[in-house]
Amino acid sequence: MKHILKIFKKSIFSILLIIGLLIAQAICDLSLPQFTSNIINVGVQQGGIEDSNIKIVRKDTMSDLLLFVNQEDKDKILNQYELLDEKNYNDKEWEKLEKKYPLLKEEELYRLKKVDKEVDNALSLPMFYELLFASKEEEYVKIQQQIINGLPNSENMSNADLMTIIKLMDQETREKFLSAILEKLNEMPESLITQQAVNFVKQEYAVIGINTDNMQTNYIFTSGLTMLTIALVSMATTIGVGFLGSRVAARFARDAREEIYNKVLHFSTTEIKKFGVASLVTRSTNDIQQVQMMLVFALRIIFYAPIIGVGGVIKAMGANRSMAWIIAVAVLAVFSLVILLFALVMPKFKKVQNLIDRVNLVMREIISGIPVVRAFSNQRHEEKRFDEASTALKKTLLFVDRVMACMMPSMMFIMNSVTILIVWQASHSIDEGLMQVGDMLAFIQYTMQIIMSFLMISMSSVMLPRAGVSVGRIAEVLNTKNSVIDPENAIEFDEKKKGEVEFRNVSFCYFDSDANTLSDISFIAESGKTTAFIGSTGSGKSTLINLIPRFFDATKGEILVGGVPIKEVSQEKLHEKIGYVPQRGVLFSGTIASNIKYGDDSISDEQMKKAAEIAQSLDFILAKEDGFNSSIAQGGTNVSGGQKQRLSIARAIALNPEIYIFDDSFSALDFKTDKALRQALAKYTKKATILIVAQRISTIMNADQIIVLDEGKIVGRGTHKELLKNCSVYYEIASSQLSKEELEHE
Repeated sequence: MKHILKIFKKSIFSILLIIGLLIAQAICDLSLPQFTSNIINVGVQQGGIEDSNIKIVRKDTMSDLLLFVNQEDKDKILNQYELLDEKNYNDKEWEKLEKKYPLLKEEELYRLKKVDKEVDNALSLPMFYELLFASKEEEYVKIQQQIINGLPNSENMSNADLMTIIKLMDQETREKFLSAILEKLNEMPESLITQQAVNFVKQEYAVIGINTDNMQTNYIFTSGLTMLTIALVSMATTIGVGFLGSRVAARFARDAREEIYNKVLHFSTTEIKKFGVASLVTRSTNDIQQVQMMLVFALRIIFYAPIIGVGGVIKAMGANRSMAWIIAVAVLAVFSLVILLFALVMPKFKKVQNLIDRVNLVMREIISGIPVVRAFSNQRHEEKRFDEASTALKKTLLFVDRVMACMMPSMMFIMNSVTILIVWQASHSIDEGLMQVGDMLAFIQYTMQIIMSFLMISMSSVMLPRAGVSVGRIAEVLNTKNSVIDPENAIEFDEKKKGEVEFRNVSFCYFDSDANTLSDISFIAESGKTTAFIGSTGSGKSTLINLIPRFFDATKGEILVGGVPIKEVSQEKLHEKIGYVPQRGVLFSGTIASNIKYGDDSISDEQMKKAAEIAQSLDFILAKEDGFNSSIAQGGTNVSGGQKQRLSIARAIALNPEIYIFDDSFSALDFKTDKALRQALAKYTKKATILIVAQRISTIMNADQIIVLDEGKIVGRGTHKELLKNCSVYYEIASSQLSKEELEHE
């Protein structure tokens, strides 16, 4: 996993910036419900008056309010207000005040000059008393009469005004009276007292001449404009997160593909066979795509969801703690749903990726073998084979999709049920005066945000398991240790034994096999001489040859090149000494020139032409309209098998190496071309070591040394004539290819 984290380090700044933007977005989104609540509670119900801190009040009204507070609080309250006096203002300032407060022309007014947190809302209860005792509204008049009836000598006060009675009371009597009233008010919710105080403020403002309708309109308009600004900021952060998230994910995909590609380039054949070509292709394409999609989702949603969820809980608790149990029920329901779905689909995700590997493998085999399939009229069989692989993938994906399709309707049911539950619970609280309508709507919005955060997390449960499987598959490739590695302290080749190849008691066993493919192989291929290998199919010829460039490492024994064990030199230095031509000619998309110069871009055009001439490919190259600049399709599909093989040979010759390895590289050539190529090659490579694997006796009969292999062991060694006499295996191969007269002549 350290390789994956290493890739992420390159984008750490962008990821931190994304988290910062997500926090800003969450703050914006969490603040909107409160504005909705304020518009309803303050803007609609309270006429734009936010609290009971009255900003302007008549002197007489203030005197009445101060009747209901003790002396200490009275001094603090008066310290907050100033009496508007014309002497303290110039004409213009006073004119503005009169225009703002029309009643100022007739009465003296107190104006709030500073806000003191210690005495904030200290007038709420006095305002409630004033409204209760002095209001002429019918509902309040009934209450006033009930209070008067409860007073001593009430029969003498039938026509008295309650406020007048209170003013006539001495301080001690008034305090006892208010204390008795307060005991009854204790049963009343504080929010109801505050609302009544706000109504008092609104009435006072109207008497003073302030346009309360404009106050309400301005408050709603300002709040709406603020909400719009917050929404625009939230939108901007969303766009920023989307842009940065896409860049981070795309960069990760690019770097991961590059890491896998570089890793696979250094794989030995053992690692390639272990994973399989189809699986490596899937891991570097589909698996990386899955992780890329998950990253975009994670950076946008998975980081955001916990922030909005936790913030929503905090905000909801601030709005109303009595309904916290509803949030707990909602979260529990969502968690239960997610866990159930997760348990059902998680085992299927790894299976999906393996089935994609299978589909890719079958498709690759069919496409690469189309000529054979058609030649044997086996299309129906291959269609059936592909259909089986595709159907298995379809069934698994359908199961996953059907299970996850149940998630959205289930989540909507939970959300709607929770909304009904909140409205049912809140309606009782509103009826009892414990809650306002705006608070209920805010609580619903916060709860929906909390549920949506868990919904987003649950949505990630669809992608995260599959992406987790893909991350594991990618990490498996990146964490695989190469079986063929360079030594820490590489040594140099012995120039005295330049080009010499020696096998000392070499044995080899493939990683997935229990039996040795090669056993106890020992020989020396001297510089300037040709060593050939022949044997029946499966005798280990190609395996032996592939041990020299370290496509595999010998299980036992030692291989020396230039007098030095190949495990003690760097692979790059080793490969510089070898010109390798594989059994199947491999060409890359480009031009003929780029393919011949594939081993070294600095090869001159003269060297390139010389190599093509020796490889007997110059004639067909020059016959093309663009010559050496003629294009080569992917895999060399636009040239014949013989031409492909000759271009592969020319590529090795152009390097002018010390060692030539021809792994049955003449099989696609006709006898005439084969003979001409070997003759030209013999003249050009007099000082080089030539190792040839061949099936044709005619190709190797002139070799200085022929090694005969059978079931991974050397059963014969010598020249062509010597082996005909003393090696039965070689004689059998020769007799199957040469006429009786040719054998007798030899």
